[in-house]
Order: sequence, then C-alpha cells, then structure tokens
Amino acid sequence: MIPVPSNVRVWLAVGRTDMRRGMDGLALQVQQTLARDPFAGDLFVFRGRRGDMVKIIWHDGVGLSLYAKRLERGRFIWPSPADGIVAISSAQLAYMLDGIDWRNPRLTWRPSTAG
Repeated sequence: MIPVPSNVRVWLAVGRTDMRRGMDGLALQVQQTLARDPFAGDLFVFRGRRGDMVKIIWHDGVGLSLYAKRLERGRFIWPSPADGIVAISSAQLAYMLDGIDWRNPRLTWRPSTAG
C-alpha cells in the first residue's frame, strides 16, 4: 500500500490515459491537461483503456514517485469518460485499489441499539 497521509488530496484524471507513459509524461499531463501542479503533494491517479490498470504519481516533498497496480480480475471503477478531474478521499482510493466500488461502499454490520 502507498504510505499516504490521510489529509492528502487525491485526483482522478477522468478518461483514458496511455499506460506507456512514465512519471515525466504523467506529470506533464497533470500540468497541461489538468492544470494542476504535480509537485504540490497531491496524488494523481490515471487509468488505462482496458480499465484493469492504474498509475499514480505523487510528490512526497523529497521526490516524485510512480506507483502502478493491475487487477488480475475485473476493472477499476472510474467516473464517466469525459475529460477533467475528480477529487476523492484517501479512503476511497484505498477501496479502489482493493477492487471495491469506492463510490458507494456499504457497511457489512449494523450497530446494536441499546435500549
């Protein structure tokens, strides 16, 4: 798992990204297409055409890191294919990376009511 502080902002680059791009190409995409600063400490998440792989770039204050994850089965849940950017929480990112629908995770337990 990526050692991400809970207060970090996470941005999904909506649409499809060429997964052959490395950290420099993705950082350039953040600057030009998303109009954000890739060195500001935010996480930027990109998904490929097939939907089974994501790449994440993150500047942690020391250097730029590139993370990649490919699902063996299924696809990552992604916003509609319009251009743009969507903000999610770090908890939602954790769900996504585990292959869980981050848009509407459900509790599997109910708190008991003491009366």
